[in-house]
Amino acid sequence: MNKSLGAKQITDMKKNHPPIHQIEIRIAEVPQLFNSMDPTPFHHRDLDIDAERFLESWALEFPQDSHFRIIVHIEQMTPEDPTKLVETAIQNHFEYKAILARRNLSLLLVEGRTSMLIGLGFLGLCLLGADLLSVFSNNTFLKILKESLLIGGWVAMWRPMQMVLYDWWPIVRRIKIYQNLSRAIVQVKPAKT
Repeated sequence: MNKSLGAKQITDMKKNHPPIHQIEIRIAEVPQLFNSMDPTPFHHRDLDIDAERFLESWALEFPQDSHFRIIVHIEQMTPEDPTKLVETAIQNHFEYKAILARRNLSLLLVEGRTSMLIGLGFLGLCLLGADLLSVFSNNTFLKILKESLLIGGWVAMWRPMQMVLYDWWPIVRRIKIYQNLSRAIVQVKPAKT
């Protein structure tokens, strides 16, 4: 009985722990990892746009609940160990990107709700106008105008519905990936020639 309980616990542990995916990046020297136009101290600096894109594009290929290990291979190692500096910079960078993505999500949802209310109001006016024009069913021009109002009202709902139903999903996925990158295990190793 204890053996089966132990096997069940191991199985449960495997189910509960997301996989750790490894991302490796090779640079010539530590400053190459950072945005050279950013004058702030290293641990607050933005990552170089190419380094950021590389890490982000690899991370986005994995499930959103993945954990990451980032290995930075440096060709010209400094005498002091840059691991803490690089780890802090990468984690801070993606933590900040997660904050920005959450703000974008919040703005999108507010804009989506506002657009939905405006769209529903416009659709209501179009339906009311089309209903009023249905009295004049003999006039061809008014029939076309009635149908145009119906189509226009529903087309006006397309973008608000897209925002509320679909546009927020990719942002939530990015937030989770950024959060996981901000908690990544970072290792720095000298590059093998």
